[in-house]
Amino acid sequence: MAEEKSPGAAGTTDAPAKAPRKKAVTKKRAARPAAPAMSAEDKALQKKSKEVGAARILKIVNKAEQESALKPFQAELILLQKYLEETKRRMIILFEGRDASGKGGTIRRVTRYMNEKHYRVVALGKPTEEQKTQWYYQKYVSQFPRAGETVLFDRSWYNRAMVERVFNYCSEKEYYDFMRGVVGFERDLTRQGTILVKLYFSVTKEEQARRFERRKTDPLRQWKLSEVDLQAQDRWDDFTNVKYEMLKRTHTIDAPWTVVRSNDKHQARLNAIKVILNAMPCERHDTSLDFALDENIIVSGSRELEMMEVERVRSGKFTG
Repeated sequence: MAEEKSPGAAGTTDAPAKAPRKKAVTKKRAARPAAPAMSAEDKALQKKSKEVGAARILKIVNKAEQESALKPFQAELILLQKYLEETKRRMIILFEGRDASGKGGTIRRVTRYMNEKHYRVVALGKPTEEQKTQWYYQKYVSQFPRAGETVLFDRSWYNRAMVERVFNYCSEKEYYDFMRGVVGFERDLTRQGTILVKLYFSVTKEEQARRFERRKTDPLRQWKLSEVDLQAQDRWDDFTNVKYEMLKRTHTIDAPWTVVRSNDKHQARLNAIKVILNAMPCERHDTSLDFALDENIIVSGSRELEMMEVERVRSGKFTG
């Protein structure tokens, strides 16, 4: 009889027994030490830091929006340049006003996209010994535009009526000779076809002081601070008096003054550009733009005189 094979005998393949799984050993991470409690002073600093950061971002955004708002009008200035070239006209723009009133910043916005071949910015320094012996207007006339060109004077022949008068850089005779002769000088300019735009930038005493303080502390602006600037606040009333005399004697039909309230830099720049564009009846690129002037920013020379005279009657002196 055949023998019965028992389970597990030869010829059978039983699977090897599985080794028991080892339990994964997890190392417990050391607990992080608790952050030290912030003091009230540290919390205040952290809050202030966040506020300053947010304010700085908001300022950058606002500035970008303001620059963007100028662009359509800057495009119109390019068209104005083209018109001057085609018609062979000449344009002179005077930028006058107290120190830190925003003249330079406005000039940069006016010229930012203009064709450099057809405009120049003129900012003359102290007269040389040779220039002191010449006809007063000679150094300015030598910078006058050719046909199709625009010249922007960052301070002009009106230095004699303002800075030179206040600081006695000119004699009484030189001052009065200038005041008597400048009206005829400008009448000749405009009669011979030159477009003359005279802008006076007017800033309050408080705003001027704030801007001077920033110039003192900002290394990027310190170069703007001059000896005259340092005395401008102390001589505020003197500058106001000569401003009145200048407007009274030199605001004419042929060459009127336009006063630009410049505490708000953006609005001053925007409206100054509009004044320049409105000085020439040329074709507009974008007829949907509003070329109307803001009466809170732009004041005629005659209206400024009226308001100054009212203030003098009310308070006994001009207040600027």
